[in-house]
Amino acid sequence: MIEYNSEYKVNHKTAYFAEEYERLGAELAGARESAGSDPELMAMAEEDAVRIQTRQQELLAEIERILDKDKEEAEKPKAIVLEFRAGAGGDEATLFAQDLKQMYEKYGEAKGWRVKVLDELTLEIQGADAWEALRYETGVHRVQRVPATEKTGRIHTSTASVAALPIRTKPTFVINPADIEMEFSRSGGAGGQNVNKVESAVRLIHKPTGIDVRATSERTQIGNREAAMSLLSAKLEALAIEEEAKKHSADRKSQIGTADRSEKIRTYNFLQDRVTDHRLKESWHNLPKIMLGGIDPIVDALAKAAAEGGVGSAEDSD
Repeated sequence: MIEYNSEYKVNHKTAYFAEEYERLGAELAGARESAGSDPELMAMAEEDAVRIQTRQQELLAEIERILDKDKEEAEKPKAIVLEFRAGAGGDEATLFAQDLKQMYEKYGEAKGWRVKVLDELTLEIQGADAWEALRYETGVHRVQRVPATEKTGRIHTSTASVAALPIRTKPTFVINPADIEMEFSRSGGAGGQNVNKVESAVRLIHKPTGIDVRATSERTQIGNREAAMSLLSAKLEALAIEEEAKKHSADRKSQIGTADRSEKIRTYNFLQDRVTDHRLKESWHNLPKIMLGGIDPIVDALAKAAAEGGVGSAEDSD
C-alpha cells in the first residue's frame, strides 16, 4: 500500500481522491480536538477514526490503481515500426518485400491507425493496439508464385524478412550519446519547398553494434533526429531480446514472437491461393484479399495462440 503524498493533488486523475483523503484527515482531527478529555466524546471520536481511516485506505488503493495503470500505459509501445528486407530470390524477393509493405500499410489504414512511410521499405504504424496486433510478424516470409516476367510459367520461390520493432514513449534501452555518430543530408520526396533544400534527413550510427538508422519523414532536422533515436532504441532493444532468447533456445522454440528475423514463419502460395503460418500450422485462403490488408484472421489466431501460452516452432513445419 502506498503512503499519502500531497503531490497526488497535482495529477488530475488522482486529485479528487487526494483532496478527499485530506478532508477526511481534517474531519478526524477536528473530532478529536472537540472531544477534549470527555471520555464519551473520545470514544465516539475513535469510532469515527476507524471509519475514516478505512475510507482513507480505500482512497489510497484507488490512487495506487490509477498510478499503476498510468505506468503501464507509459511503458506500452505507442507505435510499431515494420522493416522489410529482400531475401533469397533476386528481383522477385524485392518485389515481394514491397508487396508485404503494402499489405501492412493497407491493414493499418483499414484499422484507422496513422501509417507513416519512414523509408522505402520501412513503415511506422501508430495506434493504441498496433503493437499488440503486429508484434508477431517478425521473421522470414516466403512466397511461391509465377513472376510477371516469367514466360514459361515456372513457379518461383523467394523470401523477404520482416522485423517488428516497438516504439515506446519512454525507451527502455539507454543509449550513451558518445556511442552515436550522426550524419545529416537532404531529404528526397515528391515535392514541396522543404525537399532537397534543407539537410533535414538524419542518419544515426550506433558505433558499438554498427546498427544504423535513417529518418526522413519529418520536415525538420530535430523531428527526424527524435524519430531516428526512437528507432535506434527500438532496434537495440530488439537485439537485446533476441540475444537473450538465444540463451534459452529450448524455451524459444515453444513461443511466438521471439524477434528472430531468421526464422521462416509464413508461406504465401499464390497457385494454391493459400497462406500458411508455420507456427500455427494453419492456413487461410483468398490471397488477393490478404495481400490488400485482410490479415485480421491471421492476426487474431496468433494473438489467441500467444495468450494460450505459445505454439510449436515454425521450424517443425515446411
